Amino acid sequence: MNRFKDRFFVIRNLLNPFYPLYPFSYMQHSYLFIVGGVMSGVGKGTSSAALALTLKAKGYKVTMMKIDPYVNIDAGTMNPLEHGEVFVTVDGDETDQDIGTYERFLDEDITRLNYMTTGRVYQSVIERERNLEYGGKCVEVVPHVPEEVIRRIKRAADNAQADFTIIEVGGTVGEYQNILFLEAGRMMQGELGRDRVQFVLVSYLPVPKSIGEMKTKPTQYAVRTLNSAGIFPNFLVGRSEMNIDQPRKEKIAQFCAIPWDHIISAPDVKSIYDIPEMFESQDFANKVLKSFGEKESPKKPDAWNDFTARVRGAEKEVRIGVVGKYFSTGDFVLSDVYLSVLEAIKHAGAQVGVKPVIEWLNSESYEQDASKLAELDSLSGIIVPGGFGSRGIEGKIAVIEHARKNNIPYLGICYGMQCAVIEFARNVLGHEDANTTEIDKNTSHPVIDFMAGQDENVAKGKYGGTLRLGSYPCVIAKDTKSFEAYQSSTITERHRHRYEFNNVYRKELEDAGLVISGTSPDNSLVEMIEHKNHPFFVGVQFHPEFQSRPLSPHPLFVGLLKAASERS
Repeated sequence: MNRFKDRFFVIRNLLNPFYPLYPFSYMQHSYLFIVGGVMSGVGKGTSSAALALTLKAKGYKVTMMKIDPYVNIDAGTMNPLEHGEVFVTVDGDETDQDIGTYERFLDEDITRLNYMTTGRVYQSVIERERNLEYGGKCVEVVPHVPEEVIRRIKRAADNAQADFTIIEVGGTVGEYQNILFLEAGRMMQGELGRDRVQFVLVSYLPVPKSIGEMKTKPTQYAVRTLNSAGIFPNFLVGRSEMNIDQPRKEKIAQFCAIPWDHIISAPDVKSIYDIPEMFESQDFANKVLKSFGEKESPKKPDAWNDFTARVRGAEKEVRIGVVGKYFSTGDFVLSDVYLSVLEAIKHAGAQVGVKPVIEWLNSESYEQDASKLAELDSLSGIIVPGGFGSRGIEGKIAVIEHARKNNIPYLGICYGMQCAVIEFARNVLGHEDANTTEIDKNTSHPVIDFMAGQDENVAKGKYGGTLRLGSYPCVIAKDTKSFEAYQSSTITERHRHRYEFNNVYRKELEDAGLVISGTSPDNSLVEMIEHKNHPFFVGVQFHPEFQSRPLSPHPLFVGLLKAASERS
């Protein structure tokens, strides 16, 4: 399928000057749907990304898509405790955290074309109906909704010039919410053929402790449920606590009509970054290529394997405190809320040669008991990530003051930068009621305030998709920690915020010693701040974690981990 790619795209662009508004493709793309069985959280996203990585390593162009069955238009309005992190793409789409996983494994940017929700699909169908694009037909759930799903999948594949498009369908087989997306996959297979559209079921095989034996029956039911939707999986990835032995592979093959050598064992691993190597050991990617009639390859993701070797080889521990309010629920820590931050720390740790140990710290606890701040002295570094709202903000400000005064390496992200500005205004300038107008609209010192136009959005009740979103350029001042980290005076970073540094206080803050280390190219927006004579104290309005990759760690996280290593 690679042979005529370039000439096809030249012809396409010559014949269709309005692409991508009205895309049509001359390429023979192949499509692989990934669906989940038995229960949620079995690892569809990481399995999809690991397979994509190994296919890419063998010389194929791969892109990835996520289908979320929510009626929300995007992930921006979802509660992070319920849904997890909101990942922002380079073109400003608020998406599911799996898009971030795809980017980190593929080491490529994923755009809004590669993300859809039920709400987004229905919105498009309704808009097209209102615009008479259905030519007066009665618009029905079937076939028109699945057809819209197929149109979006083909557009993303064509835009990426992909040999393989891997589509992860959210939810679990048997749920009502994702049946229309499964129907879209069935219709695509009927249209393009089984040699171009195939399915992988990622299913859970429990090992009840009272029995000590792996059970295949739940997966058998998941396969039969998928069969009832007209879909017969070509591969099965068996998630469990342990490897699937040969007798159980043969049993699944017998009852599910899947060749036993197409059943891939996926036991629990210490790190998700070990999954590609695990898949390679079972020749998963080559089996997929053979199933599609493509040429197999012995090539492996060697650079990736070097990265995982560095992770495993790191011995020196550095304790990094992540201070937030979204990850605690009972006795559990919901680290998915700050997933990209967590992964960025790991990437930087591998480059610096240290083993990060993450301490999840609830900011509210420092409001209730100020004496607990002393526990921060045992940390090697502190991160205050992004967030919204008043709950826990005073605890964050107290932590920031402690980090500043005690030379603890600090990285403030988005809200973490804004809190650092508030802390400086209160404790250095003496403006005791300094605050953000997000929290106190009547503060006499609003050092953080609405961005231009954002107050109008809020007044009109427009919240979804109205923040400052996506990538924007930033100019970094020389002779700063930020410049030392990036080794560049111009960068591009992704944003997600509604409030910003208030320039009314800029001169006063700078005269008192706050360093403005990064601004928008026209110097109108403060994007980065830091403190002099501190090992590492940097606050950024953007979200650097969204651009960190295993093979290219983000410079600011590397800078923090270096300073943390020196402190340890």
